[in-house]
Amino acid sequence: MKALRVLALMHDYLVPPDDTDGVDVVNVPWKMEFDVVSHLEHIGHQVRKVGVKDDLAVIRQAIADGKPQIVFNLMESFGEVGVFDQHVVSFLELMKTPYTGCNPRGLMLARDKALARSLLAYHRVRVPEFAVVRRGQVPRRQRRLTFPLIVKSLTEEASIGTSQASVVEDDAALRERVTFVHQSIGTDAIVERYIEGRELYVAVLGNFRLRVFPVWEMNFARMPDRSYKIASERVKWNDAYRERHGIMTGPADLPPDLARHIQHICKRVFRTLNLSGYARIDLRLDAEGRAYVLEANPNPQLAFGEDFAEAAEHDGVHYEELLQRILGLGLRWRPELAG
Repeated sequence: MKALRVLALMHDYLVPPDDTDGVDVVNVPWKMEFDVVSHLEHIGHQVRKVGVKDDLAVIRQAIADGKPQIVFNLMESFGEVGVFDQHVVSFLELMKTPYTGCNPRGLMLARDKALARSLLAYHRVRVPEFAVVRRGQVPRRQRRLTFPLIVKSLTEEASIGTSQASVVEDDAALRERVTFVHQSIGTDAIVERYIEGRELYVAVLGNFRLRVFPVWEMNFARMPDRSYKIASERVKWNDAYRERHGIMTGPADLPPDLARHIQHICKRVFRTLNLSGYARIDLRLDAEGRAYVLEANPNPQLAFGEDFAEAAEHDGVHYEELLQRILGLGLRWRPELAG
């Protein structure tokens, strides 16, 4: 690929400094942004970093000034509102500027866990039974929802608000946790059947032709026996907690036929939800070998050494090549031909 003018779009508080001498870049909040920008520059691209808070004029001006050939989109929200991430991409499409990652429709469908699961269930993809409790409503458990249940935010990602207390075993705990989601996170809640089993992730790359990387697994080696083995907010973002409980991720040890079946499911999820660019599909595998899709995560964590990049590396796609492929997919995406 020839050198490109790339506009790296990121949150204003995650813009890495130009000079990182003496900085431990492995343990900074802006590691993903630094990894993407520095590796793109290393392979010859001209990269301009632009931090955005809640003003689209910043993006418009950056495009007008730099005339980028593509935007590398690292935004996960806009104005700290998660469901607004799709509008940033819509704006780029209206500006007729190519971008990396998922299109607006895919972002919208995947963000709403209930909407995504309804679509998947319609297409005969196995998902846990669930119900939505809107803000202001009191949860009334349906008979088909048997304990234990897990309560999450309907629209927030990155396990925000998810903890051991999210798994509930009686109606009183259910009401308490739904109230927590409504009041502390400020979103509707989704209540779903808790699937006891293995936590699996599958990285998918592509627009219409898809590359599915090896199935990845989160292992909970030293979790206390009475703890639920879930990817809580602390598990995902607290290094000391993961180290203390022996929590790590790596290739899943699965029979080849089962691994291929799970990869096939993930292709179906990607296409059903109209995703593009790259995504990570999260699943649970129960003791009978049944895979349940929990959610799809378009534009997942892309830092060097994180699960998506590690799965690609395990399959022979090195980090800089991965970034090149993501750029190529963005350049080839045509919004007017989608769906």
